[in-house]
Amino acid sequence: MQQACAQTGSFTFYLLDGYALHAFSAATEALRLANEAAGRVVYDWRIVTGDGGPVQSCCGSRLAADGSLAEARDRLHQAGHPRVVICGGRAVPPSDRALEGWLRLCRRCRVPLAGIAGGLYSLARAGVLDGRRSAVHWEHFPDFSERFTAVDARQTAFEIDGDLFTCAGGNAPFDMMLGIVEADLGQDIANRICEMALCERVRPAGERQRLPLQARLGIDNAVLIAVIEQMEANLSEPLKLADISPATGLSRRKMERLFRREMGRSPARYYLDMRLERAHLLLQNSSLPVIEIAMACGFSTASHFSRTYREHYGCTPQQTRMAETERRRLDRPERRVA
Repeated sequence: MQQACAQTGSFTFYLLDGYALHAFSAATEALRLANEAAGRVVYDWRIVTGDGGPVQSCCGSRLAADGSLAEARDRLHQAGHPRVVICGGRAVPPSDRALEGWLRLCRRCRVPLAGIAGGLYSLARAGVLDGRRSAVHWEHFPDFSERFTAVDARQTAFEIDGDLFTCAGGNAPFDMMLGIVEADLGQDIANRICEMALCERVRPAGERQRLPLQARLGIDNAVLIAVIEQMEANLSEPLKLADISPATGLSRRKMERLFRREMGRSPARYYLDMRLERAHLLLQNSSLPVIEIAMACGFSTASHFSRTYREHYGCTPQQTRMAETERRRLDRPERRVA
């Protein structure tokens, strides 16, 4: 842990079991480089876990903690509250009443809060994300947006909404922390950090986390992209293709030919595949009942959804969920302890 001197910015990183090591390292590396670029210790940080014991990342490495949740709660009464960052991973963390109570107390004390990857679930359960912009990883997004309807969830790399900082994970914590450093120390320091980290630019808040459709799908037809964007925005209540066609200026027949030429399937089939992909993510990353997943993906009945899903994936929704549960059981961090 870095030791602080005068005029520091302090952070408390609460690491959830199975946190993403890459995301956590990206966040702390940005702070370390800020100290180096400034030529003094501007930032310090502590690592906290529920019981104060070591915590294991999703890749199996163990990290010692500097304190427990109870100690962090006591520190709220000291001067100079640290910013609090909840670090999670790909898995949805279980509910933790003690952690969520601490986060609500942090909010009442006006402590800046941040969430990384699965850590957003803890913040959302505590109610501190309600009405706020929050960057949610695209894998978590279908489940998260269904569970927490009061949150302004967005598929962006990171968001800064006042004293609330959220990011999807991966490399985004580095960008989020750079945004904090730039606000604290100025653009020159942020640019210097980018040079030291071989990072070409400071990515702004609100930037997309996934590749643009042109790059992701390998297409450059503006009309086709516009149609697919409409489909992506209307998965729970699918649009009729007849309603999409007039807006694009294409006849139904021309749209059919365009999709078959560029995407290798009809627009109806492509739209259905998108809805099934969303359902697949929800089955893997949520505990929502199958009927709720069906409705969230535009299916009117569970039987129709299950039949269509099986035709596409070769297994039932329940089998997908059971396989994911078993995969996570075998992949639990404690099973990889040497």
